[in-house]
Amino acid sequence: MTLPGRGPGAAEHLVLPGVLTAEQAAETVAGIRAVQRPDGAIPWFRGHHLDPWDHVEAAMALDASGEHEAAARAYDWLARHQNEDGSWYAAYRDEAGSPPEDLGRESNFCAYAAVGVRHHYLATGDDAFLDRMWPVVHAAVSFVLELQRPGGQIGWRREADGTAVHDALLTGCSSVYHALRCALAIAEEREEPQPDWELAAGALGHAITGHPERFLDKNRYSMDWYYPVLGGAMTGQQAKARIEDGWDRFVVPGLGVRCVASNPWVTGGESCELALALWVIGESDRALEILQSVQHLRAEGGRYWTGYVFEGERAFWPEEFTTWTAGSLLLAVAALGGDEATTAVFGGERLPRGLEPDCCG
Repeated sequence: MTLPGRGPGAAEHLVLPGVLTAEQAAETVAGIRAVQRPDGAIPWFRGHHLDPWDHVEAAMALDASGEHEAAARAYDWLARHQNEDGSWYAAYRDEAGSPPEDLGRESNFCAYAAVGVRHHYLATGDDAFLDRMWPVVHAAVSFVLELQRPGGQIGWRREADGTAVHDALLTGCSSVYHALRCALAIAEEREEPQPDWELAAGALGHAITGHPERFLDKNRYSMDWYYPVLGGAMTGQQAKARIEDGWDRFVVPGLGVRCVASNPWVTGGESCELALALWVIGESDRALEILQSVQHLRAEGGRYWTGYVFEGERAFWPEEFTTWTAGSLLLAVAALGGDEATTAVFGGERLPRGLEPDCCG
């Protein structure tokens, strides 16, 4: 079954007071479309590189806006460029046919395809798409799980020469956990059980919620603060307590969220992802405030600056407008606006959680 797309400008759920009008939303969507190449690739901006994770985030934003054909082209690009081992390279140059920029393969980059595929299927109901992408998702998950450690955490990267990096990153693993749940939901849709994935997801979720010692200490980064909540591993009171614990370290009232606790630099991507995490735990009012606070990053053409330095010279930095910043904003607004596919994928109520190990009694 293929459902008709809503078409550009028809996504009422992207209208949010103080954040986006209908015209502004359409302008931002058009800005992402303008960067997308004819082959479907979505780089950070024209002339810069593409990485698989941010490519998928931008594709999801296109689906949330009703641009389903453009999103499908983005996923077709992934399918065409998948390596034989199920991975993608960490970075591709913004030139069709050119060699990759970074031959390393990162676990969270590769896993995130499952989130995008699940989102596109829920947005369109396109069974043929799911059939086409199932082998892609299956191979990607297989690559990622080869990097899983006995404690459940997943090494963050395989180097160009094939060497596995066993160090695990909390942010990356939280994203992988979300992706594994989406992959399990796809498997359920296809009636193809994956018990190994259930065990892997449960072990990873348990590591995230109960064993911080299994991850590199990166707590100065705001992503390590909110990603266990955004990825769905931490829920309920644990999630709320974590958000409260880091709020004053990272949130700059009226400006957004710091990327690094010690630096006077707020970034649009982290701010919008925090807003999405706040929506996940039922704090839509605070999510709205965060989204409103980063509108100073909006620029001509509906584009968004990556970040802003709010001390010293007080300047937008770096001097770039990134598709993933615009994409993260559109996804957060879509969640607050009740877009069914976006709320299902990030809300997590319909996503399997895997089988948690009994390692702590």
